[in-house]
Amino acid sequence: MTAVASEPAPVALRRNRNFAIFWGGQSLSAGGDAMSLVALPLLVLHATGSVAQMGLLTGSSTLGYVVAGGFAGMVVDRVDRRRLMIGCDSARAVLFALIPLTWLAAPQVWLLYLIVPVGAVLGMTFQVSYVTVIPRLVDPAQITAANGALQSGFASAGVGGMALGGILCGVLGPPAAVAIDAATFAVSAAGIVAVRFTRSESADAPPPSWSGFLAGVRFLRDNPVLRSLTVLLTIQLLFVLGITDAVIFHVKHDLGGSDSSVGLVLATAGLGSAVAGFTVAIARRRLGFAACWIGATATGGLAVIGIGYAHNVVAVAAFYALYLFAITFAGTTSMSLRQQITPDHLLGRVTSAFWTIHYAASPLGAALLTAAIQRHSTGSVLLVSGVVCVVVALAGYLTPIAHQK
Repeated sequence: MTAVASEPAPVALRRNRNFAIFWGGQSLSAGGDAMSLVALPLLVLHATGSVAQMGLLTGSSTLGYVVAGGFAGMVVDRVDRRRLMIGCDSARAVLFALIPLTWLAAPQVWLLYLIVPVGAVLGMTFQVSYVTVIPRLVDPAQITAANGALQSGFASAGVGGMALGGILCGVLGPPAAVAIDAATFAVSAAGIVAVRFTRSESADAPPPSWSGFLAGVRFLRDNPVLRSLTVLLTIQLLFVLGITDAVIFHVKHDLGGSDSSVGLVLATAGLGSAVAGFTVAIARRRLGFAACWIGATATGGLAVIGIGYAHNVVAVAAFYALYLFAITFAGTTSMSLRQQITPDHLLGRVTSAFWTIHYAASPLGAALLTAAIQRHSTGSVLLVSGVVCVVVALAGYLTPIAHQK
């Protein structure tokens, strides 16, 4: 009898050259993003003294995600994804470099409200592309592990980025941190130039059509688990999108911390995301999707409540770390499921539709959250947000999510 050749074992992630280059470039870029995560709200807070203005900037960024969501998936599923990602990062490098250049003369808060939303449009397009290329870099059985490795890299770089960003903001000012973020976009673009994907990108793509977004919506609607996730995450994000602004305001205003202490709090908390990235693949295999997503989402809600009632910087950092662990864990689990069950030629549009729908009300949510904190108190507002997150998690038991392995 003739022996049947078995499938070759997939290349280990650490030996996968293309994945390693991609991981390195995106991790470095994540470190730059972490600097801006500290610096941009501080630019607004220094210039205006208003947490509500910080929330409006966050809301304007999310509005950019929503606008891009209407067309990003169609574009990603139609064009060369590698070139698209290079173009998005190159454009963001130029845009974000304008902020420190103009700040040399005087603070220009209005400019942030132009650059940040446009950067978000480019970022949304890049992120949709990023989700679609992971299955083209690794074996299907490695998708969750690859996502976990990427999230760990992002989180680890974010820890250093936020710490360095806080120090730079305190010593040189927030514009210096934004300048480094701009440089990391350029490095990320150069890294993607060196990456090769496993097969032709878009060979199976349909002709461009404005109905492309609706194809993604229909796929989400027709899949019971993805439909439930979309609805529940839309509700959750409405109440927590402005949480980073709330943490920064709590440390600076309520607890009297410095810019450097803000960076250190965010950096320390970033370790939560790193731990989530290292553990999510193992937990998913052992516990299944439902337990991972529902448990992490509920944990995130409890952490939000803890942030609001923390009375010292150490406690804020600990609860924020728990929150970042939870949302990274739940988000990686959710993204991996979408990548595994969505046909490649639809993955861009499904990803775009998924993010656009649950970001849709978030700009309003971020603005209302920060305005409510300015009018009432951090603790009372985050108590409401945290309770909503816990309720969203428990509602998962009443949906098909509860039966997803």
